[in-house]
Amino acid sequence: MSIERPPINSSVPHSARIWNYWLGGKDCYEIDRQVGDQIAAANPGILDTARAQRAFLVRAVEYLVRDAGIRQFLDVGTGLPTADNTHEVAQRLLPEARIVYVDHDPVVLVHAEALLTSTPEGATDYIDADLRNPEQILEQAAKTLDFTQPVALVLLGIAAHVTDDSAYDIVNRLVDALPPGSYLVFCDSTDVIHPEQQRAMVEQWNEASDNPRVNRSPDQLARFFDGFELLEPGLVSTSRWRPDSNGLEEPVEVDNFGGVARKL
Repeated sequence: MSIERPPINSSVPHSARIWNYWLGGKDCYEIDRQVGDQIAAANPGILDTARAQRAFLVRAVEYLVRDAGIRQFLDVGTGLPTADNTHEVAQRLLPEARIVYVDHDPVVLVHAEALLTSTPEGATDYIDADLRNPEQILEQAAKTLDFTQPVALVLLGIAAHVTDDSAYDIVNRLVDALPPGSYLVFCDSTDVIHPEQQRAMVEQWNEASDNPRVNRSPDQLARFFDGFELLEPGLVSTSRWRPDSNGLEEPVEVDNFGGVARKL
């Protein structure tokens, strides 16, 4: 697959590169590191949040492949590749797993070829599309995924970039295309644990970045799971969704809540 490489402005901070920096990636510029450090200084918990969200993804994908028998994933708003991307986790357990990534970000597009690696038995594809255009996503994803069979829809930290209530309709349009037995893996930012820090962080993010975002309450996040059966432990801080621990001490909560749910 040949990917057109758009020009990159390395003098303007970019949300995907900042997040990549927080996760320890190297696909960022000095301006991204500067802004990332400023945001982290105002809200030190953002580093824990970034890592907790990635660890949540790994645990959720492992569960879906190993225990729920899911073989197909539609990951919307994938961001820049780091370690343990969806296809890497899924295909470690099931080489024939099929994964479609979706992002409309030109910076991510430049690095998309790094995602387009797959086991010979499976498939990995990339769609240049916006979450706000679910019909385009579904039409293109159908070239790789079989929508008559269960699919796991992965939406991590992406709905926050649709700052009004149209986010619910957009997600519903994606969900409506999934057959029963499909799953939703969802998480997003909230401000219930460190409200002042989280609100200040979002304000600073929106001032510095080109991709504004909004915090939602847990009750608002729960609406994204309408029509699904939430798996235990429900909608919780991502650090506390089936954590890998000795059970003696619960992980510290982060202002990023999520869950995994099955479509009825």
